[in-house]
Amino acid sequence: MGEPERFAELPEESRAFLAQLSREDIATIEAGLPILRMVIGFGKVARWIFITIVGVFVGGVMLGENLMKLIGWFRAPPS
Repeated sequence: MGEPERFAELPEESRAFLAQLSREDIATIEAGLPILRMVIGFGKVARWIFITIVGVFVGGVMLGENLMKLIGWFRAPPS
């Protein structure tokens, strides 16, 4: 498949953008793609870290409340 056939399916805007790129631009894009992939991957990990921290905090508060209730059951009633 030659170059004209390979790009024929692209929209006109994409073909115009690709046609104006220089070799330096292509090298910059190729160097930036792994960084972009890492940022996207870290975003997914950071979301789950945040959810875990919030879950641990809420679970700790719930545990503390229930421990206070349990301790209250074993204390002598106020006189």
